[in-house]
Amino acid sequence: MPGAAILAARAAQRAGAGLVAVACLDASLRIVLPGAAPEAILVDATEDPLARLVARTDHARVVGPGLGATPRTAALVRGLVAGAPEGGWVVDADALNVLGTEFGILRRRRGPLVLTPHPGEASRLLGREIPRDDAGRTEAAREISSRAGGICCLKGHRTVVAEGERVHVNETGNPGMATAGAGDVLAGILGAYLALCATRAGWTPFEAAVSAVHVHGLAGDLGAEEVGRRGLVASDLVRFLPAAQSRLH
Repeated sequence: MPGAAILAARAAQRAGAGLVAVACLDASLRIVLPGAAPEAILVDATEDPLARLVARTDHARVVGPGLGATPRTAALVRGLVAGAPEGGWVVDADALNVLGTEFGILRRRRGPLVLTPHPGEASRLLGREIPRDDAGRTEAAREISSRAGGICCLKGHRTVVAEGERVHVNETGNPGMATAGAGDVLAGILGAYLALCATRAGWTPFEAAVSAVHVHGLAGDLGAEEVGRRGLVASDLVRFLPAAQSRLH
């Protein structure tokens, strides 16, 4: 799904990432990316993708959006996490789906880690159903955080951000954001904010995750004010992201 990569890239750019590179594993993305996100660097990884990507030194990486839950994705995620140098990680979408309950793979990575499951993905990670009540969602987010040794953003109404004993429940956002691509936008924002942790003294990955979830929801609220909840699409979140960030203190 090339649109997922484009949404993540555009969101990362609007979130302040000075240089965004998109790894193109398929020819379709290599064709459409220059027109859809002209400021992004295209990394042609259609041949030997693992070797091309492990050699990169990035402040943060977003892996998962649009890849498809295939054996190729599984091999790529495992190889990247085990072999890439230091840098932040946002593990989303199909990267979560191919891991299943194998949290040990994630513990071998270098650098801070943020997982962004929706309830269905969280259920696959834990091997059980995720409760819908606030207390049950918080418990699930904390368990994923503990098993992975990183931060969990359990998406949905009142997204839960958990790292160990620290928990933040987000208050921004609206039902109109339950639309295709909204999670890819969040992944891009998280990638940009994690990268900023490498250059901004005193800003922790947990604070970056909390801020990313907040502005993502606020961009959705601002977009809904203009186009209505029913008409909201993921591209609107990218469009309203600068205005949402201007309110972030």
